[in-house]
Amino acid sequence: MMKLGEKIKFLRKQRNLSQEVLANYLGVSFQAVSKWESGTTMPDVTLIPAIASFFGVSTDELFDFNLFEMEQQIDAICCEAYLCRDTDATKAEKILREGLQRYPGNDRILNNLLYTMDYRTRTEEVITLCKSLIESTRDDAIKYDVCRMLALCYKKNGQYDLVRETLERIPEVYFSKLGLMASLMEGEVSYEAAQKQKNLAAESLVDMLLIVGKYLKDNGETAKATAQFKIALKVMDAFEEDFVENRWFKSTIYDLQQRDEIESLLREC
Repeated sequence: MMKLGEKIKFLRKQRNLSQEVLANYLGVSFQAVSKWESGTTMPDVTLIPAIASFFGVSTDELFDFNLFEMEQQIDAICCEAYLCRDTDATKAEKILREGLQRYPGNDRILNNLLYTMDYRTRTEEVITLCKSLIESTRDDAIKYDVCRMLALCYKKNGQYDLVRETLERIPEVYFSKLGLMASLMEGEVSYEAAQKQKNLAAESLVDMLLIVGKYLKDNGETAKATAQFKIALKVMDAFEEDFVENRWFKSTIYDLQQRDEIESLLREC
């Protein structure tokens, strides 16, 4: 297996390009590229997707990884980080950073890393990583998830003019892969897809009822707003007797944090 610097040098020479050309594309000095190729230093993690994009290869190919051998290990890394990212984002980020040391530039790990980063205190870092992943990843699911994250980052930082522009990059889809898997597959595959889609759909419904209710409330239509908030609570209450599949979820939508917000909004109507 080639080291990263050797791989960059191989790909550059294969295409008969100078270090200056690659450096200009990445916005670094040619000395930096020289140090990478000699193994003196490593590129910053945020540059990995851009380097892969420049050479027209996947990040995994850039590192000469065998996809079949590393798939389960990356699953384990992302799953371990997921289980603690809501309660301890610092720990989750550490797990993912260590994963990137083993699998530098891996799209899935970088995608998960974005979930651990504070969009207000690390705005530029988030935006840079989002843009790099959007342009370089070959996985549409990652690309569009990162578009969503970038739009959320812009919104949290008051850059509303960039929110819609970013969201326009996401295609409108009237069905989901999970929904189709649940309907068209059988057994464990169908069950897993149905469980995930059920919870995602319920959370989305509560979110949409809140948005509609707030709009109506702000426009003085308190009766209609009240109806939306009550429906949202009924949806959540309907899941009181549901059970948690610990493999994929930490709680049911009965325990969503929006409950306090919805009850407060109802008191205001």
